[in-house]
Amino acid sequence: MTNLTTGTVVSTDERHLKRAKKAALAAFLGGALEYYDFFIYATAASLVFSKIFFPAGDTTIALLASFATFGVAYVARPFGAVVFGHLGDKIGRKNTLVMTLVLMGSSTFLIGVLPDFNTAGYWAPALLVLLRLMQGLSAGAETAGASALSTEEAPEGRRGFFASFAMSGVSAGIVLASLAFLPVAAMSEAERLAWGWRIPFWLSVLVLIVAFLVRRSLDEPEVFEEKQEHGELVKLPFTRMFKTHPAQFFQVALMSFETVTNTFMQSFGLAYAVSVGVPASTMLWVSIVGNLLAVASQPLMARLSDRFGRRPVFITGVLGSGAMIFVYFSVISTGNVPMIFLASTLITAGTYAMSNAIYPAWFSELFNVKVRYSGMAIGLQIGIVCAGFTPLLGTALVGAEKANWAPAAWIVAASSVFAVAGAWWARETHKTPLRELGNPVR
Repeated sequence: MTNLTTGTVVSTDERHLKRAKKAALAAFLGGALEYYDFFIYATAASLVFSKIFFPAGDTTIALLASFATFGVAYVARPFGAVVFGHLGDKIGRKNTLVMTLVLMGSSTFLIGVLPDFNTAGYWAPALLVLLRLMQGLSAGAETAGASALSTEEAPEGRRGFFASFAMSGVSAGIVLASLAFLPVAAMSEAERLAWGWRIPFWLSVLVLIVAFLVRRSLDEPEVFEEKQEHGELVKLPFTRMFKTHPAQFFQVALMSFETVTNTFMQSFGLAYAVSVGVPASTMLWVSIVGNLLAVASQPLMARLSDRFGRRPVFITGVLGSGAMIFVYFSVISTGNVPMIFLASTLITAGTYAMSNAIYPAWFSELFNVKVRYSGMAIGLQIGIVCAGFTPLLGTALVGAEKANWAPAAWIVAASSVFAVAGAWWARETHKTPLRELGNPVR
């Protein structure tokens, strides 16, 4: 193939590799924006929102209400998965991903300009919930779409590696969010509550612009275009998926419970650590170190799955996280900062990275191209919806007794059991050719 601009000959393999790299970059940036936005909300819900968006009174009740607004986005995620999953399987991955990106970025910026309870009364939490729902609609399809596109563009034998950059983007987003909140955590409480908390929400515009420019330049995956050109796309991907891939849907739903580990650590873990006397800035640095290492470790873990299979690497990671979470909460309860860093990093960049890096490719590979976006998006949200409310449940179970951290750890451990069950049931796909993925077993 000849490049018309330079006159040089470009091989088909080189062209495909270039497309795969661009898709991975777009997935990385989209994941960074999504989880920058989601994590600054989780951080603000832990440190700020309970004090400015709700009536003064019992601090535990206010924190529960704040975590409830955090969880409400997870209620919207399945609806976003259905709507945008349908569009992704009908009009294409690229345009749908541009829509989810803009919806996420704009709603996050608007949260940063909301009035507080003293100014607007109950309109303040109502508007907060509305914008949080918009975030949830976008997030319900962002990861699935980016994963499907990256998987479909990746070279054979390297699908896990290229698709994992969506998760490295998630880790990068958490790092950026933590860095954005460090100066906010260092402010006096009066400054933080008055205006400081708004800055991280406004800064999301910078990530949005970069991600938008990259995503607009993407092409549709060839495997999708082939179905589109031959009129093989289905009218209602959502219903077709349930008819043709019911087992795969439930497998993904079970495996998606692995996300509980990260959600619990990033929201409940932060609030719990602060309640036992660990400074918020310390916990933000804990998050930064672990996720910065995870940006690099996740592609390596995914590469292992390309060689040895999705199932063994995924299950090892999930079981490791389910065990390590007891160590994590135990060391937080003692206030031992070096051990908190060690335990958190071993989970975030180690055990959790093993399962988290693999699911973008594996979940996508379980579905046929005609229903891939819908199947992965909707199935993934089952566990993620549950994950969104685990901080609320953990706060209610632990209550005011700070030594009573065991219920929180058992929530994560139980979620790990669901994820392992789904992985044991699911088909191994790492060696299946792209155009045969999601087809019936012969």
